[in-house]
Amino acid sequence: MKQLLLTSANSFSWIDVAEPKYDGANALVKVHRVGVCGTDLHAYKGSQAIFSYPRVLGHELAVEVIAAPKASHVKAGDLCTVEAYYPCTKCSACRRGKTNCCTKLQVLGVHTDGGQSPLMSIPPDKLHVGNRLSTDQLALVEPLVIGLHSVERAAIRSNDRVVIMGAGTIGIAAALFARAAGAHVVIVDTNQTRLDFVRTQLGFSDTVLGGEQLLENMQKLDVFESPSVIIDATGNKGSMEKCIELADVDARIVFVGFFSGDLALDVNTISAKELTVLASRAGTAETFASVIRMLENGDIDATPMISHRLAFDSLDRSFAGLTQEKTLIKAIIEIDHAQ
Repeated sequence: MKQLLLTSANSFSWIDVAEPKYDGANALVKVHRVGVCGTDLHAYKGSQAIFSYPRVLGHELAVEVIAAPKASHVKAGDLCTVEAYYPCTKCSACRRGKTNCCTKLQVLGVHTDGGQSPLMSIPPDKLHVGNRLSTDQLALVEPLVIGLHSVERAAIRSNDRVVIMGAGTIGIAAALFARAAGAHVVIVDTNQTRLDFVRTQLGFSDTVLGGEQLLENMQKLDVFESPSVIIDATGNKGSMEKCIELADVDARIVFVGFFSGDLALDVNTISAKELTVLASRAGTAETFASVIRMLENGDIDATPMISHRLAFDSLDRSFAGLTQEKTLIKAIIEIDHAQ
């Protein structure tokens, strides 16, 4: 079968590999959809620190089970999303149930080969069934998990005033779950096109253009009050540091965006306001189950965030364009098994 291999920065190659066989232990699955993550884009550009080449990308997956062990919870024909996180199960974090914080965590498409491939062999316990969902919805579950976990970390309540910093996939995911919790949500981004998108496609009426004039722009909102919760999904030093100034007294701040440098946080202001500063990383099996349940119940609708679609067979030529696409929110790769 054909598999797309990222051999080095800015360079894909098609390779022929043997089709995986059903071994009686893992489930054999057919990949229908693959979401493109920011990690994938950074890996392609050569700017992803936690990455090694060559690698098959893809960890936001919608799959169909072809064969599975009889004792497992999945069966042939089931549509599933994939829990792309492989913890060691032995470290302190794993023993405490915080598998998302495993010290040796392996992620499909990052540390091990991922889903840009027609077929995969996957442990059944990494498959979450969602037969009532479309393959598009299932491919969105993994990034939605990251958004929901950040909302859970923030302990958002119905009377909270929530500011989401960053209108990318994870910021939008957090905004959807914060809104579902009954909070009033304001979304901030430095890209006006993205703000227009979340207003028109996702119904978030309160958006603010970020940058140097952020506080002034916030105060222009008719509904403006200092936020009781801020979720920063930018991974941007300036944005993350600005959260301390923006937050109300006794607010909770959650950093879900990844930033590898040093932050200069105003400890005096954190102390004076009695702020709670938290971090959020990925999610757990329970978070996957919660996202699927909320999608099935119609508590959130995430499919409007899909802004681009790519065909798997031409992905080596089309992928590079995503790195320059200013209107990109979420791209989905479609694998056609009819050919």
